[in-house]
Amino acid sequence: MTQVGPRDTGRVRRRRVFYIPGFDPLQTRRYRQFYRQEGPQQAAISGYGLEVGAKPAGIAHGWSVAAQIDGEEVRSEVEVLVWADIIGSSMRRTIPATYAQMLRTAWIYVASGALFRLGRLRKGPTLAALYPVVMLTLQALLAGLAGWGIGLGVAALLPGMVGIGLGLLAGAALGWTLLRLFQRADHRFLAYYLMHDYAFSARHWGAYPPRLDRRMAEFGTRIRAALEEEGVDEVLVVGHSSGAILGVTILADLLRAGLPERGAVLSFLTLGQVVPMVSFLPEAKRLRADLAYLSAQDAVTWVDVTAPGDGCAFALCDPVAVTGVAPEGKRWPLVLSCAFTQTFSPERWRTMRFRWFRLHFQYMCAFDRPGDYDYFRITAGPLTLGARYRGRAASKSRIERPLSGHRSMA
Repeated sequence: MTQVGPRDTGRVRRRRVFYIPGFDPLQTRRYRQFYRQEGPQQAAISGYGLEVGAKPAGIAHGWSVAAQIDGEEVRSEVEVLVWADIIGSSMRRTIPATYAQMLRTAWIYVASGALFRLGRLRKGPTLAALYPVVMLTLQALLAGLAGWGIGLGVAALLPGMVGIGLGLLAGAALGWTLLRLFQRADHRFLAYYLMHDYAFSARHWGAYPPRLDRRMAEFGTRIRAALEEEGVDEVLVVGHSSGAILGVTILADLLRAGLPERGAVLSFLTLGQVVPMVSFLPEAKRLRADLAYLSAQDAVTWVDVTAPGDGCAFALCDPVAVTGVAPEGKRWPLVLSCAFTQTFSPERWRTMRFRWFRLHFQYMCAFDRPGDYDYFRITAGPLTLGARYRGRAASKSRIERPLSGHRSMA
């Protein structure tokens, strides 16, 4: 007698969720806080029960969830796959090193032609990429002008070479002090943070750094163990922002190695993805190969959710198609919009629409009118990702035109 399981029914009693954050040095705190605060809010709005519990045994960073949704009880265990230490080490740079990094990163995107092609794809994230360059340049100009002004003043007050020497010292000291103040106030400007983000992706012209490559292999081992775990119905991998890039390669490697024959259902949810920022670079050959491979597999459901109101994401851009590597028989991703103008109330949208950085994290938060995208139903509800979106048509506004100038694959 054939055993009926979640692959056949689409029903979930127990789920393992692996969350891959983007370029965020606060990975161990931010996302649990989001879930604990926003989950109960969404449950109250949508009329279901959701309780966030303690970290399960054997998980370094995460939490448990008990939900009562559509009359069914579901247990989920969420694990954050942390690479904040790699991010932190890449951000520990001096001011001169950051400016050198800025020049090199700008050169890579301009010389490769990626910047201009990304601009044709979506203006929002391209302008976001230019923002740290403009802001850091403006800070350097202000520091330079202030130093030049004080230097001239000191030189005018004191005669001869003494005045010139002291003026140079005073000007340099003031300029450096202003640059340090700008750096310390970066929690307001985010110029250094964003510069480190784009530089990390571009440092190897789109290829994965060796240390990150090793970490992704460790993540893959964790996910495979969950797929083989007794009693787990679905293993859901969630990649946010640049975490979506990591997820593509991790799952492609898992599928190439072969999934357990009777293991849990494997699902992949990408949120606010920025895949083209890397896949358009010349040495992103492995990522392009992984995009093409993953998009044609029937052993995984891949749903990509973005919103045009998120200026930091490549909203509604099919990451496989726009990279120009869509194979024959392409199945994924299913590109969907959680349009903020429809899922927020008008009053809330008026208060949120210019909070661009916060909107980039909205996918993991509560909506006033969630429609068919509800992060908490997906991660804690009684349906697999594939069952939830079975028969759902992709967004009519999706962008599929191939625009990358680099399409070679490893």
